[in-house]
Amino acid sequence: MKCLKTLLVSTTLLGAFTLNAEVTLEQQVKITDEGLHFDGRNLDFSNVGTPDTGEKYDYFFGPNISAHGDAVKTYKHYVFMTWYKGGKSERNVMLSRYNTLSGELSTIEFPHRHTGFRGDPLVGESHNTIGLSVSPINGTIHMVFDMHAYDNNNHNGKFKDDFFRYSYSIAGAAELPHSEFTVDKFVKDTSEVSQGENDYKHLTMTGDLSDKGNFARLTYPKFFTTVDGTLLLYMRLGGNNNGAYVFNRYDAETETWSTFTKFNENNQKLKGNSYNWGLYGNMKYVNGKLRVGFQQRSNDNSDKYKYQNGVYYAYSDHPDGFGDWKNHKGEPMTWPLINSDEIKVFEPGDYVSHTDANSVYIVGSFDWTVTEKGDIHIISKVRSTDRSRPDYEEVYIHSYKPAGAEDFIISTDFTGASEIYTSGDNVYIVGLEGGRPYVEKAQGGTNNFVRVYEASDGPSFDHGTLYIKDGKVYYYLMERTSGNAMPLYLQIIDLDLESDANAPIVSFPSPSLTVEQGFEKLSLNISAESPVEVRTIQSVTLYINDELVRTDTSLPYLFGHGSKPHETGAMGWLDTHEPNPSPLPAGRHIFKAVAVDSEGDSSVATMVLNVNSNAPVISFPQESLEVDEGFEKLSLNISAESAVEGRTIESVSLYIDGEFVRTDTSLPYLFGHASKPHETGAMGWLDTHSPNPSPLTSGTYEFTAVAIDSEGEESTATMQLVVKGEPEPPVVTWPNSTVTVNEGYEKLAITIDAESPVEGRDIQSVTLYRNGELVRVDTRPVWNFGHSHAPYEFGAMGWLDRHEPNPAPLSVGTHTFTAVARDSAGLETESDMTLIVLSLPGPSVMINESDISLLTEYQNLSITADASTANDDTSLVSLALYIDDQLVREIYEPPFEWGADGYSNELLELSEGSHLARVVATDSNNQLSESSIFINIDLLGDLNKDSVVDKGDTRLFTAKLRAGETMDIRYDFNGDGVVNNRDTRGLIRRCTYSRCASN
Repeated sequence: MKCLKTLLVSTTLLGAFTLNAEVTLEQQVKITDEGLHFDGRNLDFSNVGTPDTGEKYDYFFGPNISAHGDAVKTYKHYVFMTWYKGGKSERNVMLSRYNTLSGELSTIEFPHRHTGFRGDPLVGESHNTIGLSVSPINGTIHMVFDMHAYDNNNHNGKFKDDFFRYSYSIAGAAELPHSEFTVDKFVKDTSEVSQGENDYKHLTMTGDLSDKGNFARLTYPKFFTTVDGTLLLYMRLGGNNNGAYVFNRYDAETETWSTFTKFNENNQKLKGNSYNWGLYGNMKYVNGKLRVGFQQRSNDNSDKYKYQNGVYYAYSDHPDGFGDWKNHKGEPMTWPLINSDEIKVFEPGDYVSHTDANSVYIVGSFDWTVTEKGDIHIISKVRSTDRSRPDYEEVYIHSYKPAGAEDFIISTDFTGASEIYTSGDNVYIVGLEGGRPYVEKAQGGTNNFVRVYEASDGPSFDHGTLYIKDGKVYYYLMERTSGNAMPLYLQIIDLDLESDANAPIVSFPSPSLTVEQGFEKLSLNISAESPVEVRTIQSVTLYINDELVRTDTSLPYLFGHGSKPHETGAMGWLDTHEPNPSPLPAGRHIFKAVAVDSEGDSSVATMVLNVNSNAPVISFPQESLEVDEGFEKLSLNISAESAVEGRTIESVSLYIDGEFVRTDTSLPYLFGHASKPHETGAMGWLDTHSPNPSPLTSGTYEFTAVAIDSEGEESTATMQLVVKGEPEPPVVTWPNSTVTVNEGYEKLAITIDAESPVEGRDIQSVTLYRNGELVRVDTRPVWNFGHSHAPYEFGAMGWLDRHEPNPAPLSVGTHTFTAVARDSAGLETESDMTLIVLSLPGPSVMINESDISLLTEYQNLSITADASTANDDTSLVSLALYIDDQLVREIYEPPFEWGADGYSNELLELSEGSHLARVVATDSNNQLSESSIFINIDLLGDLNKDSVVDKGDTRLFTAKLRAGETMDIRYDFNGDGVVNNRDTRGLIRRCTYSRCASN
């Protein structure tokens, strides 16, 4: 059966599975011709900075954003659908309401437009879906939309005060008449962070901006309605390998939402877990409980899983999920969850054989549901990461736990599906094949799917999303046409629950049984009756592992009775019974009963029979051992006993890598003892032991023990022995042991050399750590870090136009980078590099004048300076002159001169004394440098420097003249152009005290 873009669904049945339901297309209506679709290139981080600026709409992640996510819900006889308006230049958030009774379609256009990948409207973001819900209590409409882990600061602050987007209507808006169903029925944001007059987006759901931190870094909105009409919303907090599921609750009476509560903690290492992990799956409200199912993505990049691993499931017995969480066995779990192993169901990775690092790919085709009866269904897919490898493997898995059973049934007989919805006891696969819808159906707790509906005409669809309510599928679809505006349709498919309600009710005495191998008797009285009074049961047919056993046409519907003891796999219990020649072997077996009534309607019930083995129980002392090459002794005492009273162990044989070693026929089953020291590969340890000529050398060996009992039944056990040779770890080398950069450096890319000295070994990975914190694991040579697709790994800012500035560059100081190389033998070596980040050098500045000496009443003074920056990427902002720490003037471009041109007076009138002049240069990195000189202002006439002009100065003046010393021209008091004795009188007139000449 070909299966494309499938959805796995379950819906309510009063009885069990019927093959005769008439599933029909009830209505089809076109919602719009303008649904936004991304029709361009699928970009990645290497080209996201250069999107198409024309008609094509490039995108990140996927091409679908309309008819995608939590986009369709019902309220009374209305169907509500959200979408984005195409084409590329529109992108408005839209809400349509379809009246299923009148056929009337109403649509509201909101001002908000899809903001694109990380705020770039030229790149579509498929994760930014619109979640939708309508309160059945007060008729309010709620939408959360257009976000992907945004907060106030990331992506250069593009989403500041707009990182969470919530819109809601007034009460009763959901059923207003067509003419009144308008955008003004939604409540505007009038808070201090409002984005404008027509902003219908709210930053929090509580109405309190102090809660905004609780609404940051969220993605994937999904609404639920509980059995009492309470609305719940769940979203993912954080990132792919360090995330959490959070949920909140709407109080319709007060019309307020709570803050978000965590299902699990993120940053789990900080809370005691050995690693951080994220979730890929869903939180759902199904069968009256809030539940969670997911695959885990850890930050361990060296295990065999490329991304996700495991299947995890939990549910809450609290009405709204606020506590009382349990695993699938009903055992309490830690809440919020920290260690995911508490709720692990099984490991899909066990269903492929690969073991090398990053070789197993478990992404997509995962979902789960729980029927009304309590059957749990989980679907998943596992494949080889490398599709081109010759031993490529791909397995679809349907794991299900029938209500009342203790364990899951893991089936690989499954064609695959992508999503699961539930509202009852049947399971449906709804999908598109050839662009047209089809429906397949199976009873909950089984893996028996039958196609019950298939469209043969009508539009060809590209994709869709659906919602199931009261036995009807509301399939919201996008038609496959072309361009970035494509038609959207709603199909309403009736699953014919009325017909299903008339189906027979059939059941086994118990959903599961456990017996011992060789069980003598298993009589099953199967109950079958019709819920319709005039109908009768025509037959009950039993199958074991899908093999027909028998059809019974009369009451009681008894299988395995005295006349047919072998049909249920039993040996027989009466003296007249010959032993069953083909009894059921040990293992798990599926019993299926099909009841058919007088109208031809049928139902199915299943039972799991676990047959415990009678084979011997055998084991090694340990499952694995490690020894050093040249080990002297390895004695293995193998335990073997029969599980059946009266039987004995006849022999235990040992094999190493398939080669027979020896058979022991008596207790103890000891191999490698003193008389046979070499048989386990040891050298020997007693003086009487000659050295083993063929010891086990370094490598891994499989030891197999085979036990045979007195009835000829056998069992095997295995042990792995690792013989360790002298370790020859890889060699890892940095180009330079120390690298020095300046703060704010744009680029630092380094190729690390790593190789193994052992022929045949190769390097599996090189892991980079920064100050002890993991940066990245590289699994393919060359081992290059800090390249253009990962520019921040060494703390650089980024150097290409598409690089956003590093939000967390390395600070000034010394940092240690460690490279750890791991080879194919699992050996590791590490090497360190020291990165020294220096403060950015400031500009160079120099005052051109040396210290200046002037006399009071000086008439001119100018200062000049020159400056330059440390590199071409830095510019000079300004030079400022300070005298005695008082700003004179700041100059922003050369020439840098003070006291000249239009500012000739700015340096005049400095007082007598010494003054510090500083020129401070500032560059574009806000780095500062300065240069300084002293300006000394002496008192005119004070030749002896005693701060007064007196008789002593006149005498000194006369003496200097007699000695022929050159005097400052300012002492030419009489203005004749020379300084001589005739200027003495002028000096006397400047005396500080009167009668200077006579003192």
